[in-house]
Amino acid sequence: MERNRTMMQFFEWQLPADQKHWARLEERAKELKEAGIGAVWVPPVTKGQSDKDTGYGVYDFYDLGEFDQKGTIPTKYGTKEELERAIKACHDEGIFVYVDVVMNHKAGADEKETFKVVEVDQKDRKKIISEKPFDIEGWTKFTFPGRKGKYSDFGWSFEHFNGTDYDAKEDRTGIFRIEGENKKWNENVDDELGNYDYLMFANIDYSHPKVREEMIRWGKWIAETLDCDGYRLDALKHIDYDFIDQFTKEVQDERGKDFFFVGEFWVPEPDECAHMIEETDGRIHLFDVPLKYNLYGASQQGAKYDLREIFKGTIVETYPQNAVTFVDNHDTQPSESLESFLADWFKQSAYALILLRKDGYPCVFYGDYYGIGGEKPIKGKREAIDPLLYSRLHKAYGDQEDYFDHPNTIGWVRRGVEEIERSGCAVVINNSEEGGGKRMFIGEERAGEKWVDFLKMREDIIEIDEGGWATFPVNAGSVSVWGLPEKDVE
Repeated sequence: MERNRTMMQFFEWQLPADQKHWARLEERAKELKEAGIGAVWVPPVTKGQSDKDTGYGVYDFYDLGEFDQKGTIPTKYGTKEELERAIKACHDEGIFVYVDVVMNHKAGADEKETFKVVEVDQKDRKKIISEKPFDIEGWTKFTFPGRKGKYSDFGWSFEHFNGTDYDAKEDRTGIFRIEGENKKWNENVDDELGNYDYLMFANIDYSHPKVREEMIRWGKWIAETLDCDGYRLDALKHIDYDFIDQFTKEVQDERGKDFFFVGEFWVPEPDECAHMIEETDGRIHLFDVPLKYNLYGASQQGAKYDLREIFKGTIVETYPQNAVTFVDNHDTQPSESLESFLADWFKQSAYALILLRKDGYPCVFYGDYYGIGGEKPIKGKREAIDPLLYSRLHKAYGDQEDYFDHPNTIGWVRRGVEEIERSGCAVVINNSEEGGGKRMFIGEERAGEKWVDFLKMREDIIEIDEGGWATFPVNAGSVSVWGLPEKDVE
């Protein structure tokens, strides 16, 4: 029987720009496997604007830390050779590798160009605020002099973009929509701010047939070059949904049905998430943003939050096979663009909610596990997460029965499976100041078994009664995971 697989986002925003991150991954592959991690999502592997760029300001899609460009050969994370070694180390341990793919924009152009634009309202991109089209000088010409046409001779110019945010001629910022034949914002995107095609830098125009052809060719190239197992697709709500459908289909057709796609579709409305999943015939998974905000709300509201509602309106509730559940990420960590970092008291409970249930593909955040750097460092919570990973790997199997019958204390049981000896668990979560407990049915066949709390929050030994029931306690504002230990206890 295949064991539960858990993903780790193997980076956080404040990682040092020391070009050693691929080496860290290679070094830690074995310990990740032993902890219960079966897949890693790595940061963008392409050359950014500088050696400090996190990869989201992508400069050259074909430079994976191989060419002397933007003042550096390695990316922030290391060289191409180090990346390839890290991927091999993961594969040697049976760990999948998903590469972060940034396809919305390009940054750090090599030359300026003069072209016509109209300026639009930043809060309503459909509203033109300039009297008529006018010329600007934009950084839109990409020649990649350090690569010299290796892998691709495609050169980018303003015709391949539909918007930019800086006019070098007047030295001013704004949102400038590029004018020309068939030039407009793509309508098949999120409608926030009127039209959310434009996000930042030079915005790639997916209505241009040569752009679509080049990006699909690149998508196939990078998968073959790195022999990776899937992609994390950045900023989906800003990219033509039809192109995403085409891209995922063609790459998967070439790489095989097991090639995995998960999209960052930062939309809290479940109906829109459903549309994206259906648009791609279910090929794409989505990070469960609605669940993320439910977890954040629970961490902020304490006992006022009704835990029975924690999965209401989430992707994992309606599309369990397409949901990647998570607690925090590089954008939600403190001081970043979508800051909504869970309060410490609820973080372990939140991880129990994603790691120990039958639905969803859970993703553990590097910053939660190893810690966050920068000027205001945050200590990692590996000691709190490891026993949950252990419980997922060894205990959280079989049928699930929920006991979501109290606003402040919820629980569920996983019955276990014969193929995994001593599997099965009972999880209880409380968000009040009083603590609580939950009487739950484990199974008549397990009568007399003595269960312990793998999180060591409680020292009780709970014996399953002759009818297969037991009452499992939980501390105030805490979580306990009960199960049969590897060796019987007295």
